[in-house]
Amino acid sequence: MIMAELSHINQNRQPVMVDVGAKSLTKRRAVARAVMVMPETVYDLLEKEDFKTGKGAVIQTAIIAGIMGAKKTGELIPLCHSLGMDNCQIDIQTIPSRQLIITCTASIEAKTGVEMEALTGASIAALTIYDMCKALSHDIIIQEIKLMEKTGGKSDFIREA
Repeated sequence: MIMAELSHINQNRQPVMVDVGAKSLTKRRAVARAVMVMPETVYDLLEKEDFKTGKGAVIQTAIIAGIMGAKKTGELIPLCHSLGMDNCQIDIQTIPSRQLIITCTASIEAKTGVEMEALTGASIAALTIYDMCKALSHDIIIQEIKLMEKTGGKSDFIREA
């Protein structure tokens, strides 16, 4: 879906931060997902070692990194508002098909949404796993990163399965 107007462009076609000053505070929530695929030998080795490497506990480190990344979204993406999120949770599921499913859920009561924070959290968690495991193989794939749902604000969005 292409928006009729891009919200970060002014009448002179220059980039601007969206002014949310007149908006009301509402409860907002966003869920993003990243999917990683590991080579069979890497996944099997990690599973055998309870996802621990010489660099540390892969899953726990990725969870912390994802939360830290989500909290810094406003510093990483130029036109994002800096938000003090009410909550951010990262869940990482290991799937026998050599996949890791990373879900980041962010919430806040604010004048703007937390979609970018959720997407950043999932992304940083995936990149952390890649970094911690790349010595085993560079054939690790971050297959997709996508918004699964958002609630609050003007409209809600839920991605269909």
